[in-house]
Amino acid sequence: MIVRCWGARGSIPVSGREYTRYGGSTTCLEIQTQDDQIIVVDAGSGIRKLGLTLLQEKRRDLHLIFTHAHWDHLIGFPFFGPIYRSGTRINFYGCPFAQQSVRAIFAGSMQSPNFPVDFSAVKAEITYQESCQSGFSIGSVSVTPILLSHPNQGIGFKFSEADKHFVFLTDNELTHSHPGGLPYEAYRDFSAGADLLIHDAQYTPAEYPKITKGWGHSLYTDALRLAMEAGVQRFGLFHHDPERTDDGVDAMVADCQRILDAGQSGIECFAVHEGLEVELG
Repeated sequence: MIVRCWGARGSIPVSGREYTRYGGSTTCLEIQTQDDQIIVVDAGSGIRKLGLTLLQEKRRDLHLIFTHAHWDHLIGFPFFGPIYRSGTRINFYGCPFAQQSVRAIFAGSMQSPNFPVDFSAVKAEITYQESCQSGFSIGSVSVTPILLSHPNQGIGFKFSEADKHFVFLTDNELTHSHPGGLPYEAYRDFSAGADLLIHDAQYTPAEYPKITKGWGHSLYTDALRLAMEAGVQRFGLFHHDPERTDDGVDAMVADCQRILDAGQSGIECFAVHEGLEVELG
C-alpha cells in the first residue's frame, strides 16, 4: 500500500511563499493498493492535480471515499478531470448523514449558482455505496470506518493490507464530544498499533481555548497523545490551519519531537505535505 498526499490544508485553500513546503490545497489522499487499485480519499482542492495525473496514466477504474460533506473536502470535485471522461468507472463510498444521498452531496457541489457546469455533464460511470458503519473491501485492502467527533458528523477510516494498517482521522475533535462522535478511548483503540496514523492537528494549545473549541478540530498535542497511547509507528500532523505558515508547522513538529524525546518514544513524527509518499509493506 502506497499513500500519497495531494492536499493537507484545512478549511480553505491558501497560496503564497509562506506555504510552499506543506502546500495550500485542501484534503485529498491517494492510496495505491498492492493489486494496483486506486483509492481516492476526499475531494478537496488537491484532487484537481491528482485528476490530471490519473488522466495521463490512463486510469479508468477508481474508488472515491469521502469523510464528510464540508466544503473544503468537496471543493475540488467539479475540477476532477476523470469525471468528464467517458469510459471511466468510479465507485463512491461514504455516508450521507443528514443529506439526501451520497449522489446528492456531489451533485450539489455543481448546482447553480455555485458552479456553471451541471452534474449532468459528468460522463464517468458512477456507482454509490452508502457505507456509514459497515466495513468493506477494495481489492486487497479492507476498509474499516469509525464515526468522528465533528459538527454535522464524519467518518474516519482504517485501511488494512497484508498486516499493514493506515488510520486516517481528519476533522476529529478529540476532547470535545459532538453528536454522533465517540469518546477519546475509542479513537485510541481504533488506532492501536497502526503503521501510519494521520490525524487532524489544526490548532495549538494557545489558540484552542479562545474561539476554536467546538469547531471540530484537534490540538496537535492531543493528536500526539493519541499516537503515543495507541503505540503507532508513524504519526502525521494533518489539516493544517490556513493561517499556519510553513515555519509555524515546523514549530509544531519540533514541539512534538521534544515531547517524544522526553518520553523516550520511537514514533516517527512529521507534518503531512503535498507530494508526500509513504509506502507501507
